[in-house]
Amino acid sequence: MNIRSRTEELEKNILSKYAALSSKAKRKFEEKKCSIRTEFQRDRDRIVHSKAFRRLKHKTQVFIAPEGDHYRTRLTHTLEVAQISRTLARALRLNEDLAEAIALGHDLGHTPFGHKGEQVLNEIFSKGFRHNEQSLKVVDYLEFHNEKPGLNLTYEVRDGILNHTGNREPITLEGKIVKIADRIAYINHDIDDSIRARIISKEDLPKDCIKVLGSTYGERINTMIMDIIKNSYERNDIKMSEEISYYTNKLRDFMFQSVYLNKKAKSEEDKAKFIIEQLYEYYNKNFEKIPAEHRRHHETIWRTKDEIVCDYIAGMTDRYAIRVFKDIFVPRPWQK
Repeated sequence: MNIRSRTEELEKNILSKYAALSSKAKRKFEEKKCSIRTEFQRDRDRIVHSKAFRRLKHKTQVFIAPEGDHYRTRLTHTLEVAQISRTLARALRLNEDLAEAIALGHDLGHTPFGHKGEQVLNEIFSKGFRHNEQSLKVVDYLEFHNEKPGLNLTYEVRDGILNHTGNREPITLEGKIVKIADRIAYINHDIDDSIRARIISKEDLPKDCIKVLGSTYGERINTMIMDIIKNSYERNDIKMSEEISYYTNKLRDFMFQSVYLNKKAKSEEDKAKFIIEQLYEYYNKNFEKIPAEHRRHHETIWRTKDEIVCDYIAGMTDRYAIRVFKDIFVPRPWQK
């Protein structure tokens, strides 16, 4: 029995004519197909089993190295994006496995300390730094599969990871789903975390947005998802209505003004910036201090020294970056 073949046949019979079919997926390097999993399912599994995916649990979402157990991290954000993406894909009869794989891989290249880390590396690294480009680099080169560099993911998943943010649009509707699901997830869970952190209160939220989108976390997500389904079903696009898009963007603008640029919420970011800058300078001057395994791996794919340093720091978790900084720059008490 070839379960994969049966699944591929089901996709052809059940999914929308606009869906990406796993039977047509392509990889840079051809591989023998699995008898159970489709190509997109294999991609999902490779991402979940990667080291970069595991590190997301200790990377900042909004609040740097949060102590509370209930604050989102980059990993829980990723899981929420995947959940919303799967819901939309299933409702729109698109390829749920492809949407899930893109969602699970979209933030693999994120730095320690959230977007502040990304901003700092973009300023000091000669080639610039974007987390979506780094995510693609992670799956193409920095992770290993079968003892070879790169996970050899399908073109459709790689495209969705690269284009989940920015001005370029993904080539598949599943990729477009992840792009909009990412925004739905972070706007709503960042509101939830910011209220928990007492940066804002429920009363601070724009009244017109709440009236249209909903007064609770669940109501707002439901409103946005239902609107996307209504405006995208059996169409070759993924979009919100003008009204819901307007109030969603207004809520996002409110979060930038009240949270993302809030001095109290971002009070530790100058320290995070200093840590990354000092580590970058230190490792460029003391390149041999980077773990040999990391150096060897990068040198096999012809990376420059400063690029190896950038990749090493970008892969760090918040706590690991802080620990390494302490080990290098903070004096240790003398022990007899």
